[in-house]
Amino acid sequence: MTTTAERLAWKVLDVLHSGDVAALEGVVSDDFVDHGAPPGLPSGRAGYAATMRWLHDTLQIRYEVHDIVAAGDKVAIRATAHGIHRDGHLGFAPTGKAYALETMHMYRERDGLLVEHWGVRDELGVLRQVGALPIPGADPTPADGAVA
Repeated sequence: MTTTAERLAWKVLDVLHSGDVAALEGVVSDDFVDHGAPPGLPSGRAGYAATMRWLHDTLQIRYEVHDIVAAGDKVAIRATAHGIHRDGHLGFAPTGKAYALETMHMYRERDGLLVEHWGVRDELGVLRQVGALPIPGADPTPADGAVA
């Protein structure tokens, strides 16, 4: 049996993939709290819409869902976010490299809307994939033998 929280979580993923942030109106409460929001974004649905717009338009994130577990008013999602480093949000120039970001998300539902979100992301792994940090144990010599 699908819970309301699970149904709403799938709608969030639909919004992310389609870019139709207006559809969050029937999914996320006005006072929505995103505990993992980037600094400086407004709170509530407007802030979450801004995050979704940025993930869709700038990072072009696509989620590959591995597991969804729902119980009562909560739903957890284990997924891999696939993207390309096209933005300087990590603190360095875009590399154009593809990455796979392992993620876990939990949402809480109240009165038919999502009211809270927590996210855990392997951002260190992304830094390694796009070349910002060395991979432990990897040979630091470029494949072409050039010295940096």
